[in-house]
Amino acid sequence: MTLAHYLTVAALLFLIGLFGVLTRRNVIGILMSIELMFNAANVNLAAFDRFLHPEGVAGTTLALLIITVAAAEVVVGLALLMAIHRNLGTAYVEDFNLLKG
Repeated sequence: MTLAHYLTVAALLFLIGLFGVLTRRNVIGILMSIELMFNAANVNLAAFDRFLHPEGVAGTTLALLIITVAAAEVVVGLALLMAIHRNLGTAYVEDFNLLKG
C-alpha cells in the first residue's frame, strides 16, 4: 500500500465526520463525528510517520497526544450535555438557546 491509499482513507473518514457534524441534530452524534475527524488526522500522522521517517516515533507520539486530547474533549462535551439535558430535557442542538440575552 502506498501513501496515497492511506491519505484517501483519511480523507474519506474526515469527509464522513464533516458530513456528520453538519447534518446531525443530536449533540452525541456531533461529538462522534468530531471523533471521526480526529481519527482521520491520526491516520494521516501515522501514514506520514511511516513513509517519511520509518525509524522515528514523532508521528506516533503526536497521534497519542491527539487521542488524549480527544478523550478529554469527549469528557467535557458529555459533562456539558448532561448539564444542559438536566436543565432543558433535550439533546437537540436547535433547542440550545442558553446564551441568548
